Amino acid sequence: MKSRCAWCSSDPLYQAYHDREWGRPVHNDGTLFEALLLDTFQAGLSWLTILRKRENFRSAFAGFDPVQVAAFGDAHLESLMENPGIVRNRQKIKAAISNARAFLVVQQEYGTFDAYIWQFTGGMSVVLHPRDLSEVRASSPESDAMSKDLRKRGFSFVGTTICYAFMQATGMMVEHTRTCFLYRG
Repeated sequence: MKSRCAWCSSDPLYQAYHDREWGRPVHNDGTLFEALLLDTFQAGLSWLTILRKRENFRSAFAGFDPVQVAAFGDAHLESLMENPGIVRNRQKIKAAISNARAFLVVQQEYGTFDAYIWQFTGGMSVVLHPRDLSEVRASSPESDAMSKDLRKRGFSFVGTTICYAFMQATGMMVEHTRTCFLYRG
């Protein structure tokens, strides 16, 4: 039996996410947008709740295509509010749409969202060495800076804790605990 980070429950979906995605560097703008959108909805909820609804989010949000999501209008927003397969929070849905618009502006300015977002870790993964879950952080100076800059650019639901979760998910911050089979010492 594999030893995993303590936050990873025995749920097979959670384990697959931990083993195949979490903490692995992501440089594809579409995948970065997906992570950003899902983390927007995670605020105040468990990640497992979001993972269980991931495919519903994919369908509801045009395959996580930021161009299509940015074009969503009021009718689409109301349709999403009626979708039981996603988190039906009006503020989070509005944030996902406005974040898609801000995402496209960042892409125009930097060429890719990847070029912009990875600047917060100097273009490299920051590998941390927590002994156990008590040493895993909820934020960092990097996530503070990311949150501040994203908010300045019009993004919402991007507080430092959400930014840190995004950084962990996309491999910007690699924080497997020392007993985890994926730990890099």
